[in-house]
Amino acid sequence: MHRPMDEYADGAIPKATRPRPAEPAGPWPDGPRPSGDIPDPARVDPAVLAALLDRHGWQRRGGAAGRYSRWTPPGPPAPPGGGTSLLVPDTTAFPDSEDLLGEALTALARSAAPSAREVLVSLAVPSDEIRWWREVPEPLAGAVGWTGAERLHTAARQILLAGALAVRGSAGYHGARHRRRARAALEGILVGPAPGGRELAAFVPVEPGRAVAVRLYHALHATREAVDYQRATGGFEAFDTAVGAGVSRELTEAVVALVRGSEGAGIAVEWAPAAGPPEGCPARPEPVEFSPGDLPALRRAGARYLRDEPAVTVRITGAVVRMRRSAPRGAGIVRLRVLAGAEVSHVRLELDEEAYRIAGHAHLVGLPIRVEGRLESRGGFRRLTRTSHVVPVQVDEAERDRLMKSLQENVDQFEEACTGE
Repeated sequence: MHRPMDEYADGAIPKATRPRPAEPAGPWPDGPRPSGDIPDPARVDPAVLAALLDRHGWQRRGGAAGRYSRWTPPGPPAPPGGGTSLLVPDTTAFPDSEDLLGEALTALARSAAPSAREVLVSLAVPSDEIRWWREVPEPLAGAVGWTGAERLHTAARQILLAGALAVRGSAGYHGARHRRRARAALEGILVGPAPGGRELAAFVPVEPGRAVAVRLYHALHATREAVDYQRATGGFEAFDTAVGAGVSRELTEAVVALVRGSEGAGIAVEWAPAAGPPEGCPARPEPVEFSPGDLPALRRAGARYLRDEPAVTVRITGAVVRMRRSAPRGAGIVRLRVLAGAEVSHVRLELDEEAYRIAGHAHLVGLPIRVEGRLESRGGFRRLTRTSHVVPVQVDEAERDRLMKSLQENVDQFEEACTGE
């Protein structure tokens, strides 16, 4: 299938959502980490550290009440003298509080517990955490299949992108609209797999990513409620109203990708302790789970969203980047790089002979054109139909020079177009 060069294939890694950075060379987790990897103890709130340790399964095992608490990693207690043990002060009011925090952070950086790294990430950049998991049969030797791990990563990234698209606006089907800004909204997110490859965690910085986490929280719960309603009544009315909460074809398809091939899957959102819960959201949100039995409802809802999303009347300003027609005269196909008027990067349109000639002349002198038409949902809002009022648009010299440079770089295409080949 042909796609614009600036579009990613479904399931591709959005540029702004990147895997955990490669671990530096050295003896970690058995040896020390670089000091730059450890948050400044003076900037760490001990209450936030304790909340993160509790969230990630660390066990509180006593301590001096009102002064400090002792924490050990998830799992069975280590033998005497072994394992990691953290002393976390209850407040910063004591003279040794900062020293204790520094020692606890250093111990976390050296800990072999996978959750230790996640605690440090959340301390360094206050982040809401989004977690995905898939229930699959236990594989041999505790390993996870390559296909299953890739499916988890792909679905998680699609769900994040669906949340970012919903922040840009409510729609049953977004198509190519808003993709550029949605990916930009994911800038700074870190993702890292949990042991076994059946789980995945994303750290969404509160600034500026909280809007995505909140929108995704509401959209996922609305999806769950709509599926329950459909399975109980057979009706899809709940999916129609769920669009206002951020549900879309992009989200339903992403949930299908997460659940398919598993015995069940779930998503959980947890708020950054340093920032507290957002307004209108519970402090401890319940996870949302889906089963294979939900797939028919999700697939049918996605198909309805695709079918029912209306075309949009627009007035687009764009630079001509490709022209083609089958004969020296007559109508032809033009491809525009959108400069204004629609939240898509490129559109394709068919112009009659006169409009095609105007588009060609405008490009030859380094000018974009303005055109009115209907942006069709079919094809992902990449096609303009019922076009009219095609006129060149004056631009400043810098933009004109850039457009002329683009022409020179693609002159062969336009020579071919002009000869009708």
